[in-house]
Amino acid sequence: MSSLPSPVSDALFTRALRLIPGGVNSPVRAFRSVGGAPFFTKSAQGATLTTADGRELIDFVCTWGPAIHGHNHPRIKAAIAAALEHGTSFGTPNPYEVEMAELITRFVPSIQKVRMCNSGTEATMSAIRLARGFTRRDKIIKFAGCYHGHSDSLLIKAGSGALTHGHPDSAGVPAAFARETIVLPYNDRAALTAAFAANPGEIACAIIEPYCGNVGFIMPDPGYLQYLREITAQHGALLIYDEVMTGFRLHKAGVQGLQAEVVGQVADLADFSEPAQRAGLQPNSDPKSKILITSDLPDLTCLGKIIGGGLPVGAFGGRADIMDMLAPLGPVYQAGTLSGNPLAMAAGIAALRLLDEENPYARLDALGRCVRDAVIAAAKTKGLPVQVPQCGSMFSIFFTPTPVRDYATALTGDAKLYAKFFHTCLDNGVYLAPSAYEAAFISTAHAGTAIDRACEVMSGAIREL
Repeated sequence: MSSLPSPVSDALFTRALRLIPGGVNSPVRAFRSVGGAPFFTKSAQGATLTTADGRELIDFVCTWGPAIHGHNHPRIKAAIAAALEHGTSFGTPNPYEVEMAELITRFVPSIQKVRMCNSGTEATMSAIRLARGFTRRDKIIKFAGCYHGHSDSLLIKAGSGALTHGHPDSAGVPAAFARETIVLPYNDRAALTAAFAANPGEIACAIIEPYCGNVGFIMPDPGYLQYLREITAQHGALLIYDEVMTGFRLHKAGVQGLQAEVVGQVADLADFSEPAQRAGLQPNSDPKSKILITSDLPDLTCLGKIIGGGLPVGAFGGRADIMDMLAPLGPVYQAGTLSGNPLAMAAGIAALRLLDEENPYARLDALGRCVRDAVIAAAKTKGLPVQVPQCGSMFSIFFTPTPVRDYATALTGDAKLYAKFFHTCLDNGVYLAPSAYEAAFISTAHAGTAIDRACEVMSGAIREL
């Protein structure tokens, strides 16, 4: 446990405990799984958090994903300020909503129409309802350890805070709801085949984090996502990608940019980053062509985080015929007072434009490989078994000799050892997720001295274990 004094944060936490359940407004912010009390942040800039006690920390949580450009980026801050001059909320359509929809549909090949909402939980909940309404079926498939927000149907063998705090199944979820959710192991083709065979004509959809981020960072086996696409299509079920976390973080089109771009979708070969190549994908063999050819696009995609530029946001979109089932055109109801909020849209537009202009994905992957290589080298020297799955700007550290490919193997990681590692890093100015079962994130602002110092601290923390 950390020994560094934090009198201001400790006093704030004591006050919070009296008024806020557990002293935090989201369970993942608590330090229960690593021990100690959370610090409070008073400001953030670039790759650095400044705590209420004045400590500066290199941040690999990045507000749980949205801060791909680092904290308080001047372009995003200026966009919010400009939008604020015209008001905070209108209750009517606004021009920013249209521009955001144009950007999303341009970047993500599977999305023809999109609906904005206010959180990732709203996005996944609404996409599930839409899939049920479209197929007129009730059952859904999710995958153990994948977290899709805290709506009732999806809090069954969830990851993220539910897993961290030892409650993968939440109290308050009716048993009748749970019976409509089929939970399968990630990366298991046979389990998929069996589930569809056992429930013919009953499954509305399968929802998946195509690259898991809420039980630690886990990538799919080669061909697994393609098989999932094939079997859902074969049985008339919809496929939903939850890219709230990975959307725009690993590629401008999210995992779909690495794994599945529709034939004829034009993409600059400069976007064909090293992570895509490591995933076994290749550009079209014609060197003059700019077309990437694969065929496993989902029917619906859920987004959030980066498209809000740090403000609350969510979105879901997909095939036009499915999306047109939403009210006011169709019978599936979904609404939100602050959906498409002008401040959130302005911030998100600025964030997406920056990604379009800078195309930082190869640079981010290089930073990710620096962290991965440093941790693996230090662990090898120490004789500690460690797994460091990494793609682009996402990674995890599991203290286990077992390759991590699903929920069960993630749980083989030594959480107590991670807690010691976490606190040693924190004491030396590096903030990782306060849980052994969460992904870490890198921003463009980490380049240079921040990543060098972080690698030094993490290597030292490994040596101290």
